Amino acid sequence: MTKFMWLDAKTISMLLFLTCSCFSCQQQAKNAFTEKEAKVFLDRYMETMNRADLDLVDEIIAPEFVLRSPFFPEPIKGIEDYKALVTNTSKTFSDFNATIEEVVVKGDKIWGRFSMDGINTGPLGELPATGKKFHISGLAITRIVDGKIVEDETFWNVLEFYQQLGFTLAPPEGSTQE
Repeated sequence: MTKFMWLDAKTISMLLFLTCSCFSCQQQAKNAFTEKEAKVFLDRYMETMNRADLDLVDEIIAPEFVLRSPFFPEPIKGIEDYKALVTNTSKTFSDFNATIEEVVVKGDKIWGRFSMDGINTGPLGELPATGKKFHISGLAITRIVDGKIVEDETFWNVLEFYQQLGFTLAPPEGSTQE
């Protein structure tokens, strides 16, 4: 007879569940950020844009990085595409400043409320520079693995941004109301 013979199947199942739960919680705690740490990390992320700091990009962006934004028709993928975005932003907007206003942490994800402002002094794709200021705010969900950003999804009002630059929304040419 073994010394654990007194344990029935129900008790063994409960012990296994509790053991697995404990290990699972320890793993989550290892990957989690405090809100203060998350704010510092996202502030560094914003500095990549604010200062066009390509060296900092290498430090905090993972090779498999993906950025989804309503501003771009396709996601920005990888370090080199993100560096191109940083460079283009610095050429398109003077006095560009992105700020993290507030963060909430859930596991490996940081929910951050941000604001961005600047002056449109360079062409925006095929659109000419307007010389006008903009200020927008939005929300980003940023996922971090092993100390690097692997995914960032932003939500903000692109129409409001264009309107602040002086553009208007017009119906497509040739459309008529009947």
